[in-house]
Amino acid sequence: MQTMISEVEVREGVKRLAREITETYGETPLTIVGVLTGSVVLLADIIRELNMPLRVGVVQASSYRDGTERRSLIINSDLMLDIANQNTLIVDDIFDTGHTLVELIAKMEKLGPTSIRTAVLLRKLGQQQVDTEPDFVAFDIPNKFVVGYGLDYRDEYRNLPYVASLDPEDL
Repeated sequence: MQTMISEVEVREGVKRLAREITETYGETPLTIVGVLTGSVVLLADIIRELNMPLRVGVVQASSYRDGTERRSLIINSDLMLDIANQNTLIVDDIFDTGHTLVELIAKMEKLGPTSIRTAVLLRKLGQQQVDTEPDFVAFDIPNKFVVGYGLDYRDEYRNLPYVASLDPEDL
């Protein structure tokens, strides 16, 4: 395992994200929806950096491969707040192919928010399969498998205070 983004750099990146979000929304009330489970650490840290009136909810998005090896996304939005007429920010850990955020945005747009924007800790370069980009990005990273700061491998490493890439022998 090799550290890619140190604990200090992660903290600085979260503060930078919060400044950009504040520049966009100012004092306007904001509903933040975290994508479980990877975003929990980022979600907790970022809301402590924001000063506008906040509402916080979560949504669970899980992908799996069915019998045809096609990737399917299941979204459980029962945990999410009512976002009708709300400025809404989706917070996720990583923007990889982009399918999760695109599907979440489409589902949430049907709920009538005033606006929807997205914030991610990491954008993995060269992996995007969609035309959408996150509105706020803390770090761009190369195409490596990463863990830490909420990201996991087989439900391990989420608690690391930094982001690390796993070596092939770790997988």
